[in-house]
Amino acid sequence: MGIEIFIESWAVMVDASPYVLLGFFVAGLLKGFVPDELMARHFGKRTFSSIIKAALAGVPLPLCSCGVLPAALGLRKQGASKGATTAFMISTPETGVDSMAVTYALIDPIMTVIRPVAAFFTAIFAGWLVNASDAGEKPVSRDLPMAPIACACDDGEQEDGTWRRFHNGMHFAFGEMIGDIGKWFLMGVVIAGAISALIPEGFIEQSVGHGLLSLFVMLAVGLPLYVCATASTPIAASLLLKGLSPGAALVFLLAGPATNGATLTVMFKVLGRRAASMYLVAIAVGSLVLGWLVDRLYGALGLDIRAVVAQAGEVLPHWVGCVSAIIVLGLVVRTWLRPHAHGCGCRG
Repeated sequence: MGIEIFIESWAVMVDASPYVLLGFFVAGLLKGFVPDELMARHFGKRTFSSIIKAALAGVPLPLCSCGVLPAALGLRKQGASKGATTAFMISTPETGVDSMAVTYALIDPIMTVIRPVAAFFTAIFAGWLVNASDAGEKPVSRDLPMAPIACACDDGEQEDGTWRRFHNGMHFAFGEMIGDIGKWFLMGVVIAGAISALIPEGFIEQSVGHGLLSLFVMLAVGLPLYVCATASTPIAASLLLKGLSPGAALVFLLAGPATNGATLTVMFKVLGRRAASMYLVAIAVGSLVLGWLVDRLYGALGLDIRAVVAQAGEVLPHWVGCVSAIIVLGLVVRTWLRPHAHGCGCRG
């Protein structure tokens, strides 16, 4: 069993690592080119409008539930409120321009529209719950340690402004941020691998179909499972062809990409137990309610969601995932060996 868990954990690592690196890159760009004051002004206040802005910002981004972690942590460290951070962490992995295109190709145009709209409203609901449950939240931009964004070198060298901002953003993302969440991400990967190894094949196809039971079963399967928004689409399409209701498929499409072991462990670490709990409650309640409504919609319209399902291939070549996994592991190990090597990289 230990070997199976290791194999599944490595598979999760291979699948997630390219998007994790992309997420760190996005976080570096945000840190380098978007002033902290701008982030704090739009996302830092505990207002409903900041939650809406964060949810809207996350909808088109093609980041998975692991890839969004560094980007969301970057927003949090730049002053975003817990509610806005939570909204971004939900709307971003649940949908994106890439997953919407695959949804249109493999399912149908109605689900293509429903999916981002559902992600948007679920994110708003979650952000509101987090802010309402944490009335004593204080601004974070002054409380959490930040990697220096500018560096005064003794030799007086002046780099080009754009290159300097890019360099400092990448130094922040692949230095301090890797050190912050690296061990928690690896712990989540092992948890996700253990779950993948313990869930028997064919369980979903043989156990669920239509009705409320299918909604709850797909929620129970989707919450701990690591699957990105794009990869979840062919799975949902195959289940639809086997008799799964459109509402249950939507529950899987919302819950699966938004949560996994890595997401939850980092959520507890960065946002706290209360915010992480509200995150789970919002996804569970929002997914079930929206899934029930979608079943009613398709039933009222008399539509059959069955569509021609193409054979889904790997989004990225396997070697890309393997190389990315090795890079991520190397970066994490580097922070363990050099725990204080997050400062200025100027030449002495």
